[in-house]
Amino acid sequence: MLGQDFVRVTEEAAIEAAHTMGLGRRKHSDQVAVEAMRREFDRLPMAGRIVIGEGERDEAPMLYIGEELGLGKGDPEALGVDIAVDPLEGTNLCATGDPGAVTILAAAERGGLMHAPDIYMDKIVVGPTAKGQVHLDAPVAENLRNIAKAFDRDVEDLTIVVLERERHEQLICDIRQAGARIRLIGDGDLSAGIAAAVRGSGIHSVMGTGGAPEGVITAAAMRCLGGEIQARLTPLDAKQRARVAALGIQDVNRLRHTEDLAPGSDIVLSSTAVTGDRIMEGVRFFGGGSRTSTLYMSLAERTIRFIDTIRQDDDSTPVRF
Repeated sequence: MLGQDFVRVTEEAAIEAAHTMGLGRRKHSDQVAVEAMRREFDRLPMAGRIVIGEGERDEAPMLYIGEELGLGKGDPEALGVDIAVDPLEGTNLCATGDPGAVTILAAAERGGLMHAPDIYMDKIVVGPTAKGQVHLDAPVAENLRNIAKAFDRDVEDLTIVVLERERHEQLICDIRQAGARIRLIGDGDLSAGIAAAVRGSGIHSVMGTGGAPEGVITAAAMRCLGGEIQARLTPLDAKQRARVAALGIQDVNRLRHTEDLAPGSDIVLSSTAVTGDRIMEGVRFFGGGSRTSTLYMSLAERTIRFIDTIRQDDDSTPVRF
């Protein structure tokens, strides 16, 4: 696997998106991140293939599902890589300048990531401490008690992240009745899922329904971090069920575990903060350059790295940061 070459991909996308922070142009922010990410992908010595991206080819001009990338595209001898991307998770957060916007990708050997359709997925995510202690179909209160027991603390000490959506009214009510604290977020359940597996983040679980593509990338992160995601696809209508079938996915109601969503043995993930969160600082610009914070992880290498990168825009300009 190309390892830290992928770091440059998310860093460049984050820098471009950060230039648009707070401008209120969410689609433009996403567009510049997509363009930067694709440009960097095409510089890598690989035969890359997008398995999770911006949508179908007729919906997205770049980073669409099935798009081939890299210097080795079309070469059967080149390194084959399946890629899942979210060029800018939290487009609204970037547009408003709020914390939590990131650029992120996961990559694996061919077949190492599930080809998930862009539909909803019911999920529960926990880190290594509570792995094996929850079940997606268990009552909320039971899962919270088991998470609390794993952490050797009271339910009242837990913080659970939930997307602030109307569909989660009952879930929010159940969590509150059980006594746990809730952090409601407008966007970014993928970043929250990763945070749940990082000690010191203050997040103990993520619950609720979110995007299936984000669920697969979360699973890639859980493979590297030792956490767990359980999920079930939830198509809303006949059109979505047809999309599931077109990808060859059978038994749509099946409970899927971490290894089902990200079965690869050589998984890497790179996430660069655009506006910053509890784990990483956002992009910072200074006279002559920029500074980025990236979380990089590799399953095969069994490594997690926090990478602080300073880039100079012009060799003739002295660095001031």
